[in-house]
Amino acid sequence: MAWVVLIISGLLETAWATALSASHGFTRLWPTLIFAVTLVLSMGGLALALRSIPVGTGYAVWVGIGAVGTAIVGMMWLGEGASAGKLLCLLLVVSGIVGLKLTH
Repeated sequence: MAWVVLIISGLLETAWATALSASHGFTRLWPTLIFAVTLVLSMGGLALALRSIPVGTGYAVWVGIGAVGTAIVGMMWLGEGASAGKLLCLLLVVSGIVGLKLTH
């Protein structure tokens, strides 16, 4: 169950990072509110997951999911460029996340 919570928390990290960008420095109400709610939920889930997952592994997986998810959102919906190099680097991050899970 802790791994499910950690994965959801990582996805919520993608949501809060995207909302943070959309808030334009906290000048837009709805993105700012979405940022605050998803940030609290993401951190709360991380804290809960770390009760049974080692902090080094849990934090790295959480950050990795958030970073990869945010990069994908940027490339797919926010007009950020996608290149073979970027995709390869994201694949390397995903490989590291899987490796951490498998060696846990």
